[in-house]
Amino acid sequence: MKSTVAQVPLYQAKAEFFRMLAHPVRIRVLELLCEGPKPVRDLLAEIEIEASSLSQQLGVLRRYGIVTAIREGSTVVYELAGPDVSELMRAARRILTELLVGQRELLAELQAADSS
Repeated sequence: MKSTVAQVPLYQAKAEFFRMLAHPVRIRVLELLCEGPKPVRDLLAEIEIEASSLSQQLGVLRRYGIVTAIREGSTVVYELAGPDVSELMRAARRILTELLVGQRELLAELQAADSS
């Protein structure tokens, strides 16, 4: 018997996942949480945005299951939901580094050709 629930193709689900990540504040939060759990006040101090904006972005990450929140008294501490997110952030850094090195080499070649 076929399911009546339409299944989303994997490539579409991946695109939605990357769209969810596609916000500078969310990326910065994930980078900071790669260092370990952090209370909201520490995230606010590092990112320097309005508390309501940070709360909104943390809510998106929480809804997608990328981060978890634990209340410790009056403090809310966030952490990555698992090590895969940290691995993804390291992979993104490696890819960007390689791209930038390639662009720098291309720029040097272009500048050398211009001066000839």
